[in-house]
Amino acid sequence: MDLGLTGKVAIVTGSARGLGAATARRLAQEGAKVVITDINAELAQATTRTLRDEGLAAHCVVGDITRAEDVQNLIDETLAHFGGVHVLVNNAGAPRDKYLVKMSEEDWDFVMNVMLKGAFLAAKAVMPHFINQGWGRLINVSSRAHLGNPTQANYSAAKAGLIGMAKALSMEEGRYGITANCVAPGFMDTEMVQALETYETIKERAVAAQPIKRAGRPDDIADAVAFLASERAGFISGEVLHVTGGRYG
Repeated sequence: MDLGLTGKVAIVTGSARGLGAATARRLAQEGAKVVITDINAELAQATTRTLRDEGLAAHCVVGDITRAEDVQNLIDETLAHFGGVHVLVNNAGAPRDKYLVKMSEEDWDFVMNVMLKGAFLAAKAVMPHFINQGWGRLINVSSRAHLGNPTQANYSAAKAGLIGMAKALSMEEGRYGITANCVAPGFMDTEMVQALETYETIKERAVAAQPIKRAGRPDDIADAVAFLASERAGFISGEVLHVTGGRYG
């Protein structure tokens, strides 16, 4: 199936590794020109080099998604290097898991800033370009955690907020040929999760709760994002695509 992404320019935030890197690779494999952006300069540059070595069109912009000036620089560099922007994948995020009574204000603010403020700043910066060209795809990477997880009041709230944002933007911007959707991953076998001390326990419990008895892979999310970014998904907006192995609760 031709997804119609050849020549499109896609920004994937938090794409130095994990789900973001896999998503950027998948979009590039479909013919898109991708911008790798992350606060981790070394990893972002390494991922960009790897994609280029694979013959894919990739450019690296290092920055902090929570800073408006960094986000504007991201857009400016994307336009200067690739000449446009058509797809935004708001993937950047990080947990600060604690029970609420032990959660600090800084823990709350950090998660909200990276996920929600970062997505807001990026969406606001790209939207004028989407509107002017009469075409755009905004995809927020939410999580099954939007349904609620213990020790993740901050993370669950932020992931639910990304869904609300996408639904609102689908209503605001649809008349311009712009869609806004979410992908909600379940348990994903990423480097970040594998580094947790309780990784094996978390994985065992997650897979036991799923109808499909395997851990999710980054490519599962990358494929879902690529479809929502494509011409084939032009009549889908305001939706949440759960990629959870059938787990919702």
